[in-house]
Amino acid sequence: MNVVDLPLVAPDRKTSGFRPLKVLHHFGKLVEDKEDTEQVFHIIEATKGRRSNAQAHAFIRSPEGQRFLREGTDIPAMLDDHARWADCGPNTVAAHYIAFMRREGLSAAGLVAESHKWAPPESLPQDQTQWYFDRLRDTHDLFHVLTGYGRDALGEAALLGFSYQQNRNTGILFIAYAGARQIKKVSGTKAPIFAAISEGRRLGRAAAKIAHQDIAALMREDIGAARARLNIGKPEVYRQCLAILNAEGTLSEDISLSGAQAA
Repeated sequence: MNVVDLPLVAPDRKTSGFRPLKVLHHFGKLVEDKEDTEQVFHIIEATKGRRSNAQAHAFIRSPEGQRFLREGTDIPAMLDDHARWADCGPNTVAAHYIAFMRREGLSAAGLVAESHKWAPPESLPQDQTQWYFDRLRDTHDLFHVLTGYGRDALGEAALLGFSYQQNRNTGILFIAYAGARQIKKVSGTKAPIFAAISEGRRLGRAAAKIAHQDIAALMREDIGAARARLNIGKPEVYRQCLAILNAEGTLSEDISLSGAQAA
């Protein structure tokens, strides 16, 4: 069935509210391996509340949301089709996105596959609300590219602070601050780690919602112009933290939740 023909909310959709024991269990697994993205999906689902659903429904009912529903674009397939962006200039969002994904060894399809480890598509409610939540997932790496946050543990945590203000899921905010606390604990750094999370929240609050954009058009924009249009500020405190950690002997790639190795 075409997504535009699905109900806004399926009869079997449930709002979990906040389930702290489940959250702590899966955060413990994330501490063991920050690349275990499946745990993030578990945490988000265990904290998904009315605010997340209300934002989803407001966007779906908006003119832009209705247009994107009708177009039915497969965002991961579009983003992974690097040949589609071959005519884009070197400073476009597309060029920066492709360079980031290749450097990190990532694909949009890979993130989808990680989410399916948590919940196979057939087990999820078949409704337009799920289409919106999938859209949030599918644009995650674009958040990295547009904000400048890296994939080190602090970059991911600060980006989650940004994402919370964009998407209003308390699980995202929990991971951000719990991750910051863990980084501070295992590294012993003097860097203002919690301030980097707060900065991420401030930047996310000020910015236009990235997942609500026309992604195909956004990819073709000059990245500086896109950041200005979306009002995405620079993560200065995050960069300050990386500089301090580096001076202390910890490179960004060594920052982790389970322990930071000296360079």
